[in-house]
Amino acid sequence: MADSILEIKGLSVEFSSRGKKRVRALDGVDLTLLRGETLAVVGESGSGKSTLLRAATALIPPSSGKVILFGSDLSKTGTPELKSLRRRCGYVPQDPYGAIPPALTAVDAVTEPYVIAGVKCSKDERRERAEKILSDLGLSGERILNSRAVSLSGGQRQRVEIARALMLAPELLLCDEPTSMQDASTRGEIIEVLAERVKRGMSMLFVTHDLLLAAQASQKIIVLKDGKVCERGSAEEILSSPKHPYTRALIDALPRLAL
Repeated sequence: MADSILEIKGLSVEFSSRGKKRVRALDGVDLTLLRGETLAVVGESGSGKSTLLRAATALIPPSSGKVILFGSDLSKTGTPELKSLRRRCGYVPQDPYGAIPPALTAVDAVTEPYVIAGVKCSKDERRERAEKILSDLGLSGERILNSRAVSLSGGQRQRVEIARALMLAPELLLCDEPTSMQDASTRGEIIEVLAERVKRGMSMLFVTHDLLLAAQASQKIIVLKDGKVCERGSAEEILSSPKHPYTRALIDALPRLAL
């Protein structure tokens, strides 16, 4: 498909539980993400959302189905090419506590991807770019920028993780509950920052349990239940006329004031 960044076709992923029983985390999932587009994936814990993100870059292998990333079938991709494809992606993990090296300061944690990727620029240029992204995300001032990760709050660490993921200007951003530790106003600011990158051509797969946040982040939503897509459509359609009982239950659980 023209301008397709990510195509997932009939994707199923199975794991072995402690009792050796096979558990199907994803079951026949299909989706397409175009360049400059956001797709929100909504579901409760255990619905398969995080598994979907990991499978999208072959961090876990599928039991069946295909993942086509930047036009390459990941099942037929060797290690060097896979590494190259992954470098074009950014990933925001669900848990920011274990993701940032604790000895690094906030600004050093954000510049680290430049160092690892071997981007040729001065230390001052790296720091300037990192400080700009952190400032966009509401983190500024020498005290915060030079604080070690262990001394930052959960919400601050989460924003550092988002900045790390944006540092190399990814073509595809994979977000796993990226605003779960933020207050309402900060969530809105972060969504605006990400939306601006999407306007510039970045694509985003945005995973959340929050249906209203999904609608704020994206015009297109798919709803996952027990590893299956139970509903898909525009944010407006899903919020105003949900077809699946599970989607209706998610909407019924929303705070009345939010609607």
